[in-house]
Amino acid sequence: MGILVAGLAISPGHAGAEELVASRLGALLDQGDYSQTLEDEAVLNTPPVGSNRITPSAEAETDSLTSRIAAATASGDDQWACLAEALYFEARGETTEGIAAVAEVILNRVDSDGFPNTVCTVVNQRSASGRSCQFSYTCDGRPEVINERAAYRKVGQIARAMLDGAPRDLTNGATFYHTSAVSPRWSRVFERTASIGAHRFYRDPIRTASN
Repeated sequence: MGILVAGLAISPGHAGAEELVASRLGALLDQGDYSQTLEDEAVLNTPPVGSNRITPSAEAETDSLTSRIAAATASGDDQWACLAEALYFEARGETTEGIAAVAEVILNRVDSDGFPNTVCTVVNQRSASGRSCQFSYTCDGRPEVINERAAYRKVGQIARAMLDGAPRDLTNGATFYHTSAVSPRWSRVFERTASIGAHRFYRDPIRTASN
């Protein structure tokens, strides 16, 4: 698994910052400071790459994504329900592209050898110790109550479109992310692939090179 260790859930020490970001984005939790358990691992110091400039090809991909989302229905099986729930609690305050980018991370994990192979197991994955979660909303002790029906419908359409094969070109293969309000240790050793809205996206260069 390269340098991926333990769980990458928000640490208790960042609870205050997490609530501030949650309030600002209209989400219950920010979804990014997974944990800082990489402190004793090998340091790669890979510099961030890329930019936010939109090229004509990127605009075409965004148009394709938007059209597919508009045509999608907010319904599906258990895997759809798990993805829609994760997008609701992790990113419903983001733009369409920002929500789709979080969906990319989840689906990229499903396709990666280093993570479980279904959406539901990826979303509910715990750390090796079992004390933290990959997506902190799943083990924060709060019930997953969906109160914003319009927001849930939107993330449900995005989940449906992404599961049905909408292009995954927003994050350049990212399997990790955090919000701009935090700077976890692992973000200094992973390769940044994109910045979309309030989120910064990364991939593990060791795993990418070994797959």
